[in-house]
Amino acid sequence: MKALQSQTQNVVTTEKEVLFLQGPRSRTKEFLTILRIGWEFLRVFRVLHFVGPCVTVFGSARFCEGHKYYEIARKIGAELAKIGFTVMTGGGPGLMEAANRGAKEAGGISVGCNILLPFEQKPNSYLDHWLTVRYFFVRKVALVKYSYAFVVMPGGFGTLDELFEALTLIQTRKILDFPVVAFDTQYWHHLRELLKDMAKAKSISEEDLKLLLITDSIEEAISHISEHSIKRFKLNQKPIKKSWFLGER
Repeated sequence: MKALQSQTQNVVTTEKEVLFLQGPRSRTKEFLTILRIGWEFLRVFRVLHFVGPCVTVFGSARFCEGHKYYEIARKIGAELAKIGFTVMTGGGPGLMEAANRGAKEAGGISVGCNILLPFEQKPNSYLDHWLTVRYFFVRKVALVKYSYAFVVMPGGFGTLDELFEALTLIQTRKILDFPVVAFDTQYWHHLRELLKDMAKAKSISEEDLKLLLITDSIEEAISHISEHSIKRFKLNQKPIKKSWFLGER
């Protein structure tokens, strides 16, 4: 298959992706795309159906072991596991790996939903359950669907996308107002100021500012999640029985 190479960002785009972006194709091809997307969702729901109440940790793949953010994410993963949550991430390296690693080291459950990219991104080695999907929107549904809180570590475009996806869904009441916690006040300083400016301009409300807690304290984050997730929503999920008929083990 031929590929188109971007000279500026070194991103490979396949012919299929270019054709998809050009607009309507034949009805048969569009129908096959719908089936492929439906199959992706079916795989996600089947693999993650039994993972229990989760907290999703977002963060950059570029901060590796030894970086201060890696160690913070690792501790957060451990603390979330200790209060009974399954830790879910995008399944990749960096801060995703750190959170999964912390959960697994603390005896908790660690899961990931990895994304198929032009440059290879392997699932990290600290996952109890994981799958790789083709579409970003399928991945984002998975990371939101099973979570009762969201922890946002420093990151780039992808992390911002995930942060605002969660905030938008909460603001528009498409999901309940689960706690959203961002780490490192210095890193997110300009974001905080931007949100304040948005509130002043009335493009968001003053109440919307309360949807996001920005902190440097792991203890404050865990306390906030416990108060606004476990206690508020009375989490005490009973194990879901698996069906031998459906091949569930």
